[in-house]
Amino acid sequence: MDAILYLLIGAYTFGVSEGIYLYKFDVNTGNSEYISVTPVDNVSYLEVGDGKHIYGVSENRGIPSYTNALYFDKEQEKLSFLNRQETLGATPVYVTTDTVRKTVLAANFNGGSITIYKTNADTLLAPQLITFDGHGADTIRQKSPHLHCVKLSPDGKYLFAADLGTDKIYRFDVNTENSGSYLKRETMKSFKVADKAGPRHLIFHPTNNYVYAITELSGEVICFNYNNGDLEEFQSIQADTINARASADIGITPDGKFLYASNRNRGDGIAIFSINETNGRLTKLGYQPTARQPRSFIISPNGKYILVACTAGNLIEVFEINKTTGLLSKPDKDITAIETPVCLKLIE
Repeated sequence: MDAILYLLIGAYTFGVSEGIYLYKFDVNTGNSEYISVTPVDNVSYLEVGDGKHIYGVSENRGIPSYTNALYFDKEQEKLSFLNRQETLGATPVYVTTDTVRKTVLAANFNGGSITIYKTNADTLLAPQLITFDGHGADTIRQKSPHLHCVKLSPDGKYLFAADLGTDKIYRFDVNTENSGSYLKRETMKSFKVADKAGPRHLIFHPTNNYVYAITELSGEVICFNYNNGDLEEFQSIQADTINARASADIGITPDGKFLYASNRNRGDGIAIFSINETNGRLTKLGYQPTARQPRSFIISPNGKYILVACTAGNLIEVFEINKTTGLLSKPDKDITAIETPVCLKLIE
C-alpha cells in the first residue's frame, strides 16, 4: 500500500464550502495537503467505487435531489464532474456501488426510498425507484420510512437497507445474472430491531460473519450473526449514554479488533469498543470527545488513523489509534480549512 493516499471530503454548501475537496493524506504520518475543490451541491455522502469513478449524493431537502458522477485521474490528481441524475426521492444521504454489475444505489431519507442507477461508460443512466411504507413507534421522528443506508454483502449476493423510520433492516437478493431488474423485489425480507431505535448505518466485520448497526435514536450498537443473508441479533450495547439521540457513523479497524461509533449534538465524540474475535461481542473501552457534530469518520487502511468530519465544528479531526488498546490520541494533524464537512473517503 502506498503511504500517500487521496482524501475526498464532501461538504454542505449552504455556507462558504463549495463541494468535494481533494487532499493528499499520508497514512504513516497523518499529514495532509490540499489539492483542489470540485463544485457540487451539498455532498452528504461519497462512494469511491473502483477508485476512478466517484459518486456523491446532493442532500437537498426536497426534490429535485441528485446523485453525481465524477472521475478521478490519479496521474493528474484531478477530480472531474461527469453527470448527475435525479434521485426521485428527497434528501439522499447514502450512496454505494456494485462495480461488478455497474450499478449505483442511493438511500433517500425523506423520500423513504432506494434509487437504483445503471452506468454506461462514465455516466449515470436514468434511475429506478423502490419505495417503502410504514412508520415507527416514535410519533415525531418515525412518522414515515427514512432510508439511511444501503450496503452490499461482501459476496455481492444481497443488498441491505437500514430504515431509521420503521426500525427495520431490509434485505433483497441481488440479480447476479446482470439482466433485468437489479434487485429481486419478491425476495425482500425485513429484520426488526427494538422500537424507537432508528437503525442508521451498517458495517460487516472484515474477517468474521458479524454485522454491526448504529442506531441514531437509541444510540446503540446492535450486533448480529450473519449467515447467508440472514441476521440474528446477539447483543446491543450503548454508544450514546446521555440520550442525545443523534448517533451517526460506525467503523471497524482493518484487523477487526476495534469498533468505533460517533455521537452528535450533546457529548459529541467517539465511543470505542473491542470486538471479541471468538463470538463478536463488544466491550466498551472508552470515549473520545470531539469537536461538534462528528457525523462521519474513516479509518486509514493501515489502521493507524481515524479521521472525523465534525460538521458543526468546521474541521476534520485526525486521531491516532493505539493498536494495542484501541484508544485515541491527538497528534495535531487536523484539517481546519473546510466549513461543514460531512463525509470522508480515502482513495487507495
